[in-house]
Amino acid sequence: MSPAKGQRRLSLCPGGPGAPIAFGDLLEEVGNMGLFQLFSLLLLCLPVLLLASHNLVQNFSAATPGHRCHEPAAANASQHGQATPLGQALRPESCRRLALRAASGPNGSLEEDGSAATEPCRDGWEYDHSTFRSTIVTEWDLVCDLQPLKSLAQSLFMAGVLVGAFVFGDLSDRYGRRLVLIWSLLLIAVMGTAAAFSTNFVTYCIFRLLSGVGISGFLLNYVCLSLEWVPTKYRAMVVATQSYCSTAGQVLLAGLAYGIRDWRWLQLAISAPFFCFFAYSWWLPESARWLLMNDEREAALQSLKLVARINGKDTAAGSAILKKLEAQTGSISPGKSAHSCLDLFRTPGLRRISCCLMLISFSMNMAYFGLSMDLSVFGLDLFLVQLFFGAIDLVAKMACALLLNFFGRRTIQAVSLILAGAFLLLSLPIPAEMLMVRLVFVVLGKGCLAAASMCLYLYSGELFPTVIRQTGTSFVTIMARLGGIVAPVVLMAGDYHRFLPLVIFGVSPILSGVSAAFLPEMFNVPLLDTIEEVEEK
Repeated sequence: MSPAKGQRRLSLCPGGPGAPIAFGDLLEEVGNMGLFQLFSLLLLCLPVLLLASHNLVQNFSAATPGHRCHEPAAANASQHGQATPLGQALRPESCRRLALRAASGPNGSLEEDGSAATEPCRDGWEYDHSTFRSTIVTEWDLVCDLQPLKSLAQSLFMAGVLVGAFVFGDLSDRYGRRLVLIWSLLLIAVMGTAAAFSTNFVTYCIFRLLSGVGISGFLLNYVCLSLEWVPTKYRAMVVATQSYCSTAGQVLLAGLAYGIRDWRWLQLAISAPFFCFFAYSWWLPESARWLLMNDEREAALQSLKLVARINGKDTAAGSAILKKLEAQTGSISPGKSAHSCLDLFRTPGLRRISCCLMLISFSMNMAYFGLSMDLSVFGLDLFLVQLFFGAIDLVAKMACALLLNFFGRRTIQAVSLILAGAFLLLSLPIPAEMLMVRLVFVVLGKGCLAAASMCLYLYSGELFPTVIRQTGTSFVTIMARLGGIVAPVVLMAGDYHRFLPLVIFGVSPILSGVSAAFLPEMFNVPLLDTIEEVEEK
């Protein structure tokens, strides 16, 4: 479909007096990439800086330091050695201690093989606080038998993002992008801050789940609200800028965690700024494209006039088309329609798009979060690995942004996914003693996944039509969070076969990269507004 043809389909006032008006013409008159677009992009990018912190904060707030059983006073007074048995590596056991009767002296009981009897840590644990003053693990003793609860907290956060995608996708298409975004910011601020003051593990999990719901509402709307205010040729640049901020957030998290070693203060540092984001978000206007598609002509006109003033286009010549739109109040407009998630699968074109994007989102995020949430496996400094991972993502997204301006979305999406899987699979035959070489291949694979994620944010926003754009994006987000939830389970498979997680993380992006070849190309194509336009594409 040529751009000119797309502009005819974007006609917003068919049947009215005079020539019909395309939304691209409206943007041109009010300033297609002026001060308003730059300022709103900046305001939307600031919260994005802290999104990665909420997603990955448990790499630090839930870190498990060295620990051993707390030695009761009776044991300390009755023995000259330590009450903690040594493991196979001649290091103190972290989950068992010598039974008091065995540690009381030469008359203590022995097992049949001559070793002293042991028992679980009945009096708590002593932790190494040299790296972290406090984590949720040291706060609530999430070690030994309770260690799986640490992963449960992260999975519940991902579940919250999934629930938010179910709830907010349809709400955004029905009631607008702006209101959902505003209240999502408040939800993140309140629940994230409340998590920092949690008195027990259960309340912490509840607040993290609810903050995940808010994260989802913001994720669904900030990209869409930006794309619907910019012309076709600037879409890749806008998404690339927002994606840079998300990656820079990983580097920022490493710096925050390095400077703030107490989990409560770290949680507060990444949550409290959202109160400021909530306060200024009321200034952001609703998407005029969505307003016009839902027969909210007066509200759309006010938003367009506001943008024209900010962009310095509020002149007689610049406002002529706005007056023309205002005069067409009696024309036929698209109006509100009862669309639902079933529309994503009802027609052949949208069904193909929905299934392919959902597969890409699931496999890509499963591999990405699987690699990001298991930093300790490399045996290197935790802060350094987080910084390294963030830096490679930034470089990969910069390269992707440049390529998106010259090549089609479909090509970049497919190639980045296939390369990601190939790099991860190539790391498998490397011997364990060549850890740095393996790390290089894994980092390259993660970089390709980061590039694929940036392309997916742009591509999904372009492929779904305005009438169900957020509903479609919500399903893509749901599959992304399912991938994040499945990732820890895949990592657990490494306990049985060391190579299995990397096999799964490598094969799945390759399969989804092949599926990307079945998607329509959207390079230099205006945004589609109706399902009919998608089927004709």
